[in-house]
Amino acid sequence: MSRETDARVVATELYFLPVETRVPYAFGRETLTEVTVARAKVTVRGRDGSTAVGWGETPLSAAWAWPGTLPYTTRDTAMRACCERLAEAWVDFDAWGHPLEVGDDFRRTGLDDVASDGDITMPYLAALVCVSVFDQALHDAYGHLQGVPIYRTYNRDYMSRDLAAFLTPADDTDRGFAGTYPSDFLTSRPESVLPVWHSVGAGDPLTDADRTGDEPDDGYPVTLAEWVRADSLDCLKIKLRGTDAEWDTRRIVGVDTVAGGQASLCADFNCTAPDPDYVIDILDRLRTDRPDVFDRLLYIEQPFAYDLRADRFDVTAIAARKPLFLDESAHDWTHIAFGHSLGWDGVALKTCKTQTGAILSLCWAKAHGMPVMVQDLTNPMLAMIPHATLAAYAGTLRGLESNAPQFYPEASRPEAAVHPGLYRRRDGMIDLSTLSGPGFGMRVEEIGRVLPDAAVSFSV
Repeated sequence: MSRETDARVVATELYFLPVETRVPYAFGRETLTEVTVARAKVTVRGRDGSTAVGWGETPLSAAWAWPGTLPYTTRDTAMRACCERLAEAWVDFDAWGHPLEVGDDFRRTGLDDVASDGDITMPYLAALVCVSVFDQALHDAYGHLQGVPIYRTYNRDYMSRDLAAFLTPADDTDRGFAGTYPSDFLTSRPESVLPVWHSVGAGDPLTDADRTGDEPDDGYPVTLAEWVRADSLDCLKIKLRGTDAEWDTRRIVGVDTVAGGQASLCADFNCTAPDPDYVIDILDRLRTDRPDVFDRLLYIEQPFAYDLRADRFDVTAIAARKPLFLDESAHDWTHIAFGHSLGWDGVALKTCKTQTGAILSLCWAKAHGMPVMVQDLTNPMLAMIPHATLAAYAGTLRGLESNAPQFYPEASRPEAAVHPGLYRRRDGMIDLSTLSGPGFGMRVEEIGRVLPDAAVSFSV
């Protein structure tokens, strides 16, 4: 069914912005020292011939989305090339509708053709990261076309399809999606100030005793103790090794000690734990030896490799101790549904898996009683805005993660001039109140960023 509010993509421009970290960021089996940030400009046309422009941005974090033995430069180059192919593919994709409809159709039918260049086929998660740049820009452009914030369009007034056209409920629930829309699962009163989670990398110094002498002297905090004092942090995500249960347990206790026993904690393994027993061992050590720390541990994030079907671990014993959240495994709602069948009981949402996918995943999770979090991809610049906005509407377990201020704070200086509360954490919070206007409320025209020449551009 067509609607007067339908739109389609008619032009794309793609930009690459290289960023270096001020300190290495160790997570999983990788250490991030640099990243290519992809930015897309998308033009959409409405049924009446009017046009509007939107923007999207995502770090092409090959270290996170494409772990493995290939050199980082090989993975980064392949992801940039995929983005270039996508810029053309989106213009060639002759589909009309709401961004959720067009975005989901593209993921289902257009993604496989661009994920391979003939020599290297990237993982599905890495391909999603590349797609997300354009998908975010499509949502932003559509909001501008309609003259409203994009979150006001996730309903029957703008969409031709209800959620039953996208989602299938689990077999163990009687709830269906017929007659429901994303607005039924989003908060109607989004928060303008949110608690912020600080990421403690596996190599981050906790106190001055951990300094090596190689730390930057750039005016920003270095140790966790300094960050806690500077930003009044009370939510800490702890990156663990997954190879040494004693070290991981000590790390959790050490972080809690630095925070003065006052912070909410999350343990994030980034796919490194070998099996459920490893995680259970750590949790039981804490519950026996440090029950106070155990109580402050709010949830566990993605202990195992993200191909859930390869191992099919029954994780109910972990979930019985602490909420267990999918992250890398939660590619889309179908993967969440499979994780739910294995006992996973929470979901970490990321806009780098596309805005479309994040909204549909949120709806499936909320319909099945699964709590959600909104997690970071070390999002700087414009990438921070859809990420933070999703958290404001999602009704998360507690706030959102934001670690770009830790690892490349200077990268977002032009954006911070317009949205200072997004890029500087104060009193353990970020402030979204400057986001206003249509789309994601980015106010790009006010941001004084000078872009490089476009890598590619296409139009109908």
